[in-house]
Amino acid sequence: MKFATEYLWFCTERQREYINITDEVEEIVRKSGIKEGMVLVSAMHITAGVYVNDAESGLIADIDKWLEELAPFDINYNHHRTGETNGDSHLKSLLIGHEVIVPVTNGRLDFGTWQQIYYAEFDGQRKKRVIVKVMGEG
Repeated sequence: MKFATEYLWFCTERQREYINITDEVEEIVRKSGIKEGMVLVSAMHITAGVYVNDAESGLIADIDKWLEELAPFDINYNHHRTGETNGDSHLKSLLIGHEVIVPVTNGRLDFGTWQQIYYAEFDGQRKKRVIVKVMGEG
């Protein structure tokens, strides 16, 4: 079995952003030479996430609205007693999840219809990274 690891770096302009990283992950899979296996894509920060869904702007707005309704900014979070003000970002990350695994077949991401990989940033405007680890046979 072969393994290949690369990192994607982000420094978003806004506090919350949803970035389609499908093409970057596909390129890492291609460069790895792995034909059959899987790729793990994982946010390496506790206020960010990775998910698979449709790349439709209305849906992305709905996801953002849903997350804000379930985990709104609130200055009274217990976490804020530490001096932080990003308690909602931690909760949004838990709702989205921090990683996905996507099958690799014939050297390509093996998605269902419309599926794309997104990096979700909830406490942005600083440098963060995502690990992309491809595993399988060449």
